[in-house]
Amino acid sequence: MIGSSSSGPCLLALLLVFSTANAQSGGNKYINNNEASKVKLEEFKCPEGQGNGNFADPATCRRFYQCVDNYPYLNRCPSGLYFDDISKFCTFKNEARCGPIPTTPAPITEEPTDLAERCDTSECQLPYCFCSRDGTIIPGGLKPSETPQMIILTFDGAINHNNFDHYQKIFNSGRLNPNSCPIKGTFFISHEYCNYNMVQSLAHDGHEIAVETVSLQKGLEDKDYDEWVNEMIGMREILRRFSNVSKQEVIGMRAPYLKPGRNTQYRVIEDYGFIYDSSIGVSPVKTPIWPYTLDYKIPHECKAGTCPTKSFPGVWELPLNTHYVETYDGGHCPYLDQCVLHSHDADDVFQWLQEDFNRYYEQNRAPYMMPFHTNWFQIKELENGLAKFLDWANSLPDVYFVTAYQALHWMTEPKPLSQLSHFEGWDCKNKKENLPEPPCNNANKCALDFKPADSNFTTTRYMETCTECPNRYPWLTDAKGTGYTVDDYSLEKEQQQ
Repeated sequence: MIGSSSSGPCLLALLLVFSTANAQSGGNKYINNNEASKVKLEEFKCPEGQGNGNFADPATCRRFYQCVDNYPYLNRCPSGLYFDDISKFCTFKNEARCGPIPTTPAPITEEPTDLAERCDTSECQLPYCFCSRDGTIIPGGLKPSETPQMIILTFDGAINHNNFDHYQKIFNSGRLNPNSCPIKGTFFISHEYCNYNMVQSLAHDGHEIAVETVSLQKGLEDKDYDEWVNEMIGMREILRRFSNVSKQEVIGMRAPYLKPGRNTQYRVIEDYGFIYDSSIGVSPVKTPIWPYTLDYKIPHECKAGTCPTKSFPGVWELPLNTHYVETYDGGHCPYLDQCVLHSHDADDVFQWLQEDFNRYYEQNRAPYMMPFHTNWFQIKELENGLAKFLDWANSLPDVYFVTAYQALHWMTEPKPLSQLSHFEGWDCKNKKENLPEPPCNNANKCALDFKPADSNFTTTRYMETCTECPNRYPWLTDAKGTGYTVDDYSLEKEQQQ
């Protein structure tokens, strides 16, 4: 793929498509009617029983249909891209799996006997357990009017020159929460092309650093326990060694492509001291889902099909509610950069985000997570529309921009709005312990040998860090970059540290 990409092939899927269809017959307030036309082709019918979504055009891999309320709207991929009927987005020709690809019924197997049970609120009590039958209940028995509307800004992938200044613009704008503390975000870091001096800068400023994985490999959801350990714990070790981020501060993770690793991933989370995961997507629902612990069965449909089925007591899940507006203009998406908004101007983007946000704000005030890849910030209209939305939301007296961990801190100890000015979990007056030193002015620019998996050649990867350059580019089983050791992440060693 392209060497300057900050988070691998997934980002190169771009923004899905150039939309040529309107999701309603008479135009709408978000899409220019001169650029959008309603297309009805009798030969294509939306698949029965599969709900709203994107489906391959049988005639060409360059187009796909967006089905809304069983009505097909024709869409085209951007120039040079093709529709992947498995991932349901547009990507490069050599990566696209053209459709329609028939779905294979799951084999009939004997049901496991250790499945998680449905929520029992009489047994599940804060601060160690939280659940509700449908996932929509506010913790602590608070009314919506007493509940802070949390916004969680999250960013996936490598940090580098493609995105660092864009991210800094969000947080260095002088935006403050109602308790006069600066707004913060959560960064799920992947390794390749990452600048660890920049990661250290973000961590020093008090942003939360979490892990995605080392390699962003596809198909990880079906890999074994050791592979998940190498990906997750290896990434945590790379952050510790090259960004000076304490492993005690890295307590959250997100699976690549929002494909949870079934029960295996959550065993690693449990065994290696992570507090939460944020990998499970939620299909479009009228009332958003609150985070929950995995003591019990997840309270919604498993969108990816690879969610945990067992009980993992005390492990938190911050699900990704689907973003959409009532008319489905722009489609629906877990990551905001995957919705079709690139033809909108900044005001349209602002209004779209505002309507999406109000579904939370005017109902149960579940945390409004805004997940991004670098893609979003490459289009000026999207970036400017986001800035308008952030300024508007920041003007509301009951809205707080918090990290994923801060949101969970509040959930374990729910406080009404009237008590938040002195809520210790969101206080910024006392400097947080374990923060790394400020980034260095002259970071080491390391040119390192790297041999990609399943490759017969060695290439060069560049890495910036305040620490000493390693011998080779750090990778799976060699997070230190020594070039000759095999990492030991055994539980026995982990417990000794």
